[in-house]
Amino acid sequence: MRLALLLYKYFPYGGLQRDFARFVVELQRRGHHCRVYCTSWQGDPLAGVDLRLAPPGPGSMRGSNVRRNERFLRWVQGDMAIAPVDGVIGFNKMPGLDVYYAGDPCYLDSALKNRGFLYRLGWRYRHFAGWERAVFERASTTQILLISPSEQGKFERHYRTPSARMHLLPPGVAADRRRPDDAVARRAKARHELGLAHDVYTLLFVGSGFITKGLDRAIRGLASLQATHPGRRFRLLVAGQDGVGRFGLLARRQQVQEQVSFLGGRDDIPDLLLAADVLVHPARSEAAGIVLLEALVAGLPVVVTGVCGYARHIEAAGAGLVLVEPFSQRALDKALAGMLDSEFREECRNNGLVYAKREDLYSMHTTGAKLMERIIQRKEAVADG
Repeated sequence: MRLALLLYKYFPYGGLQRDFARFVVELQRRGHHCRVYCTSWQGDPLAGVDLRLAPPGPGSMRGSNVRRNERFLRWVQGDMAIAPVDGVIGFNKMPGLDVYYAGDPCYLDSALKNRGFLYRLGWRYRHFAGWERAVFERASTTQILLISPSEQGKFERHYRTPSARMHLLPPGVAADRRRPDDAVARRAKARHELGLAHDVYTLLFVGSGFITKGLDRAIRGLASLQATHPGRRFRLLVAGQDGVGRFGLLARRQQVQEQVSFLGGRDDIPDLLLAADVLVHPARSEAAGIVLLEALVAGLPVVVTGVCGYARHIEAAGAGLVLVEPFSQRALDKALAGMLDSEFREECRNNGLVYAKREDLYSMHTTGAKLMERIIQRKEAVADG
């Protein structure tokens, strides 16, 4: 089949973008032609893909994100009118999709909880809430691939989305994240290359979108460890593609600037997972959080906020500590201090590795591609009478 896959922005280090790329590869493996529409593309192109980038438009005007989205959709629809496809698969919420991959949390739920009345009168709210409604409302025909039961509950509560249109996928941890047989040697090598002595207690933060993922909370947690355990040495490794400025300033204010290493976007996440002592992921919002499961299958203990969709796996496995909502910095500080106990970390590591063998944490992309294929074939059959 000829499939159109829509994503606003592609860059190599985003979780949504990595899922997007793996779905494209799987759909191609199943024999389908993939046409990709984006506003921008960073990194190497995907082999065999018909990549079509939206023509540039004015981006500095007030409301540019909203207008960019509207302009993008009009351009895509115009292009597909000239060169039709069999199915349209979206990775961002917008009208007219056959399939939507729900990698982002429920916008309406967040806006109602975290924004005031005046915000909800504005153009930005009307746009994003309206486009989310176009996907999830009862009258829509878009089929939805979900990655989190908690997010499914939010969509059903706000939009009364029929359950028949919602399909919950298993996680999709990449095989290279699983703990290798030579993990001890690779850990030693990675720590040496990062300049980490054996006695440096190392926190790892992974994620692009530092505010949403809670990097400021992690930096304050590091400062608390340093203040309450003056005889120990600490380091926070930050892997992700985002602006450093305000977070570097926060580290200086907290007097831990020498202990925070901003590594940028990285291709060696498997080695970082082995090098660290604990993953800290105090996110403010997270539909799933694949890095949580990547840490689990690598044997890295996790400290995570309960808002993350995949935090339920950390709790079920006993692979770390899940912080209850509402968020408390004191609770995070206490959890990170608790992870200083090497016996507890070893227990979390072993629990995670047992869980990784027992549960299906790996088949998202093959399962999801089969569903996409089936949904679009069924749509074609209906259209043919």
